[in-house]
Amino acid sequence: MSILIVGSVALDTVETPFARADEVLGGAASYFSTAASLYNQVNLVAVIGSDFPQEHLDFWRSRPVDLAGLQIQDGKTFRWIARYHMDMNSRDTLDTQLGVYAGFHPIIPTEYRRSPLLFLANIQPELQLEVLEQVDTPRLTVLDTMELWIMTTRPQLTEVIKRVDMLLLSEEEVRQYTNQASIVMGVRRLLNLGLKFVVVKQGSYGALLFGADGTYFSAPCYPLDEVIDPTGAGDAFAGGLLGYLSTVEPGPDGCYSLDDLKRGVVHGNILGSFVCEDFSIGRLRALTKDDIAERYRAIVACSHFDPDWWPRQVVIKQLR
Repeated sequence: MSILIVGSVALDTVETPFARADEVLGGAASYFSTAASLYNQVNLVAVIGSDFPQEHLDFWRSRPVDLAGLQIQDGKTFRWIARYHMDMNSRDTLDTQLGVYAGFHPIIPTEYRRSPLLFLANIQPELQLEVLEQVDTPRLTVLDTMELWIMTTRPQLTEVIKRVDMLLLSEEEVRQYTNQASIVMGVRRLLNLGLKFVVVKQGSYGALLFGADGTYFSAPCYPLDEVIDPTGAGDAFAGGLLGYLSTVEPGPDGCYSLDDLKRGVVHGNILGSFVCEDFSIGRLRALTKDDIAERYRAIVACSHFDPDWWPRQVVIKQLR
């Protein structure tokens, strides 16, 4: 079951309090495609410049990533330069050079248009709308966005939200969009726009899944000894989520079961945790299904608890 991803491919320069990486592979589509390709076929739509390193294209061609939708134009590839603070949860963007991305308009190849799963990565809402006009009706459409689009293109973003099934946001973005201090109240406002699901990404605290039917699920994170670079963790999260869902069959109604959605969110947390262990996609390059399974079992072990809420011996005494 193939996955269509439309997003950015970039060359990043990232500095943390402890290390620096120059001109490494970045962009939402890069992280998503690499993560999701561990599960299934990925159809990539993005744009790069003529200066884009061949080694990255060769790597994707070694994986189930189809590059027919990757535009290569004369000029420079999109570049992003950032510096993280000591807590690694906040960063400053030092420079952005759009390059060929400035004139990007997604063109969805005919063979991609029936992809059952669609991820609209963090790009301008106008471009996301262009994608929705070109595809058939996907089984599941997932949207990511950011503060910039919430603040500058809210009407267009709202139009995209109304046309997708699932929205991924951080806690801060939920508050920014809904103007609600309570995450629960904010999510309710988002669901009222017609969404089926909202996933609230909480970084090192995991993720929350909310459903229009009242579904609520809290997925814990995998505890890391050290965070090298959190760039792309949210995009890898989406890759793990949709990657897992691409391996399971939905029900007769075309909808995924709640259990599969929960597993998908846990897979998302796992792929996000792996990304944080190295710069760029370094940790994902040699990742195996066994590595994912090991972390899945660890998360189950640390989050499972006895459903009996009252000590058994106390219940016995009360009965006597």
